Amino acid sequence: MLLALLLQAFSEGAGYAILGAGIGAGLVALGAGLGIGRIGGSAMEAIARQPEAGGKIQTAMIIASALIEGVALFGVVVCLLISFIR
Repeated sequence: MLLALLLQAFSEGAGYAILGAGIGAGLVALGAGLGIGRIGGSAMEAIARQPEAGGKIQTAMIIASALIEGVALFGVVVCLLISFIR
């Protein structure tokens, strides 16, 4: 089924741009999810080791997560722009 969709996309002239944009958007989402997951896990481990520093750790975790999410959003927008431009 996936192969049929890919062959149809290539035969209609959409080509490698849409395929690359789809793969790129998927990789961006995967990378952002893994990065935010690692930040959350490391922050919980750090808070468990030093509960008195929990507020500072949580603030740093939220800022880092927001930055990663911003980069991921930028990557997805770039992939969408690539898929719309032929």
